[in-house]
Amino acid sequence: MTILEYLHFVSGAKSLEELWHTHVMKMAEYGFDRLIYGYTRFKTETSLGDPDDFVILTNHDQKYISGFLHQGLYRQAPMVLWALENEGACSWKKIREMLEEGQLSPGSKQVIEFNERMQLNAGYTISFFSASKRYKGAISLAGRSGSTQADLDGMWQEHGEDIILMNNMVHLKILTLPYDPPNRSLTNRQREALEWVGDGKTTQDIALLMGLTPATIEKHLRLARSSLSVETTAQAVLKAALQNQMYVLEN
Repeated sequence: MTILEYLHFVSGAKSLEELWHTHVMKMAEYGFDRLIYGYTRFKTETSLGDPDDFVILTNHDQKYISGFLHQGLYRQAPMVLWALENEGACSWKKIREMLEEGQLSPGSKQVIEFNERMQLNAGYTISFFSASKRYKGAISLAGRSGSTQADLDGMWQEHGEDIILMNNMVHLKILTLPYDPPNRSLTNRQREALEWVGDGKTTQDIALLMGLTPATIEKHLRLARSSLSVETTAQAVLKAALQNQMYVLEN
């Protein structure tokens, strides 16, 4: 698949599953066999937000994900910290430079040791542009086991611009596709009720439109708030919209 053919595929992808599967295979052609994409819409000055609200796509094994994500190592990962302050692509040789210059905290050094045990020794990180300080997305491209940073840097000289273009297009496509965080997906009834709220309808209006009682509508809205971990229906509408869980075309 040529780059042009790949971009046509990305523009027409209908689901995160098919998009991510094909992107993993495409990046493997350049020597990157382990990827992790992360995106948050709830970043603050002191936090990336609730991890349960992150959009996370990866083909890393469960052992790595358990340590890096579930145990919170990502919070001190040198390239995650770099991505929060920068845009564009960065070679992982920067990690070695920061280490040699004494710029890394004990927590960051712990992440480096963990990555080395997992045989993540070389790669690139791409940090995506965002118009809002609350949004941030990045992707980690780890070289296959046995590759050196010098190998990848040489390849990047020839193909880096194409790789950046493809990853930016995939990132923009991901933002348009539905993503249901674990344990936070909405039922069809909950989604429909929130959609009507988003259209400005009252509970009585929604009950008539959906052919249900007002009490049942209130139940669906309450369960939607619970699923999305918010306190108000307005917050539920906003979060569901940000996750592209509303106005979804049924197959």
